[in-house]
Amino acid sequence: MRKKSFYPMMALQNIIKNRRFFLPYLLTITGTSAAFYIMCALCTDPGARDLEGYQYVQSMMMIGMIVATLFTAGILLYTNGFLMKQRKRELGLYNILGMGKAHIGLILCFESLIVGLGGILSGLFLGLLFHRLVTLLLYRMLRFAVPFGVTASLPAFCATAAVFAAMIFATLLINLFRVQVSNPVELLRGGNVGEREPKTRWLLTILGVVTLGAGYYIAVTVQDPALALALYFMAVILVIIGTFCLFTAVSIFVLKALRKNKRFYYQTRHFIGVSGMLYRMKRNAVGLANICILSTMVMVMVSGTLSLYLGTGEIIDAQMVADVNLEARCNPLDPDQGELTSDLILSESIRAIEAQGLPVAASRHFRYAYAVATCKEDGFLFSHPDRGERRALYFLTASDYAVLTGNTAPALASGEAALCGGGTDLDTVVLHGSGSAIPLRIAERLERIPLFDVTSDIEIPLCFVVSDDAALMEIYALQRSTFARPYNLRWIGLIDLVESPGDQEAELLEDAFWGRQGIFSIEIPEDFGGYESLGVSLKARAERDGYAMAGGFLFLGIVLGVIFLMATVLIIYYKQISEGYEDRERFEIMQKVGLTKAEVKASIRSQVLMVFFLPIAVAAVHILFDFNMVVKLLQLFALRNVPLTAMCTLDTVLVFFIVYGVVYLLTARTYYKIVS
Repeated sequence: MRKKSFYPMMALQNIIKNRRFFLPYLLTITGTSAAFYIMCALCTDPGARDLEGYQYVQSMMMIGMIVATLFTAGILLYTNGFLMKQRKRELGLYNILGMGKAHIGLILCFESLIVGLGGILSGLFLGLLFHRLVTLLLYRMLRFAVPFGVTASLPAFCATAAVFAAMIFATLLINLFRVQVSNPVELLRGGNVGEREPKTRWLLTILGVVTLGAGYYIAVTVQDPALALALYFMAVILVIIGTFCLFTAVSIFVLKALRKNKRFYYQTRHFIGVSGMLYRMKRNAVGLANICILSTMVMVMVSGTLSLYLGTGEIIDAQMVADVNLEARCNPLDPDQGELTSDLILSESIRAIEAQGLPVAASRHFRYAYAVATCKEDGFLFSHPDRGERRALYFLTASDYAVLTGNTAPALASGEAALCGGGTDLDTVVLHGSGSAIPLRIAERLERIPLFDVTSDIEIPLCFVVSDDAALMEIYALQRSTFARPYNLRWIGLIDLVESPGDQEAELLEDAFWGRQGIFSIEIPEDFGGYESLGVSLKARAERDGYAMAGGFLFLGIVLGVIFLMATVLIIYYKQISEGYEDRERFEIMQKVGLTKAEVKASIRSQVLMVFFLPIAVAAVHILFDFNMVVKLLQLFALRNVPLTAMCTLDTVLVFFIVYGVVYLLTARTYYKIVS
């Protein structure tokens, strides 16, 4: 019986004895497995499958589970490598004292079993405990009806246990391989082998400067949102390479420069820190770069998704002008298409809505022309260019401007236009087409029209108000004669209800237009006066889908941000512990030759401050250069509110700095306890 319990007991004693190393590892498994369970449970929740818009959440959770799995695997491998490195002497001593490698492997198996069971079970317990709370918060974010009950998910339970058991088993196989190929004498020597002073590597420095500069250049200069999406990952990879190179090479250069500065270097608090960091900078650099990159990822994800969520209401209010929005496209210049039957479409739509018992308060309609054009010195060229700066141009008459905005129509003469919201400083804008051009003198500058300013166009939108229908038709005819596939004129019908519709009213509205069978049910003739298509958008449904998508993004950003933050804290903690044990002997010797406790503390503070705040300072620079690219990416979601994005970014950075400062205080205490 004793023989059977010897190895499990020894494994348990090892974990308790090395709890300073094992506890963060165990907490990492617990936290990540809890997060994985919650995401998996949200993804497989049978009670939410019938909720409209929940498919966005399921997609987000699937992405989150994949990212969390890959990232957690990397963190566990990193943590496991640190644990094995710290235990080299212990394992070597077992081998020298007569314990075979098979017996050491058996101890490692029981250690993995204990840690794995403890971490996974505690993670599942936390997941079950917080699942309901997280679900309630998520539903609030998505503006869904809060469910009556949230039950445990057996599929999520099994998936979490299987994924994390596989990860821990993989780390065990790596550990067994290390033990098998290890030399007992080398294990006993452990970390006693000193490092030579690192050389300044100019080639690596140049590579770092070039790659980081290239990444920054792409991020700052890109203007096209579609191009920003295509180049984003290239820029990220370049910045990551540059970060690793610069922390490895430039940090050594900086430390050597500090050492040459006699006024700085020959002070007790600086001498110890600079000399210690210099000789282990090859290992320090990787850890510092990882901290910097993870910190940047956390801040970018949270600030970007928060901006999108907070801006969703503005986007929906701009794009959905009324409770019911009708859109038809037509070619009024085609004599075979007959008269425009705007009144027929509106009257039939109102009749269908009121048949559902929903009273209509008001209705109106207007038209506008749309085209994409290339920028020229004196105006714009109607074309589909492969190159060049482009704009999305919108044109509507003064009377339609008054209908849309409720403002007084501007008094415009023939050949004049009003520019809404800016976009060009030209006094006269020339519209170039196929062999002809139309000059428009900018007679007035009006406030922006949200419908045309907050769009999903990848080009910057510009809106012009022209004098009358004749001017609008002239511009429309010019673009039709230019494009091989011209844009049709767009008719918009707006219907407001007496009371804003809720979920039940939205279902009735859908029945009004599409019926129970999903077939378009309003009675419009097959040839309805030249209109090629008719689309209906409900503001209530737009809010549902918009907040479901934006809330899913924000929730995913927060969850992954927390996981990345856990990884950052873990790297910092292990870094401080490993360096604490390395520095303890040096500080003991220096205290024996006269270094006081106060001087030790000042030296520790100087060293930790330098190491600790360098990554976060570089991360802040990364965020600054990345801001333009984030703004362009958010334009793909129709968010053009740059001040809102800037505010969310600044707030996220400030909160992260506070959290980072708390981590600094805690790890600095741990380091001081070890060395003092």
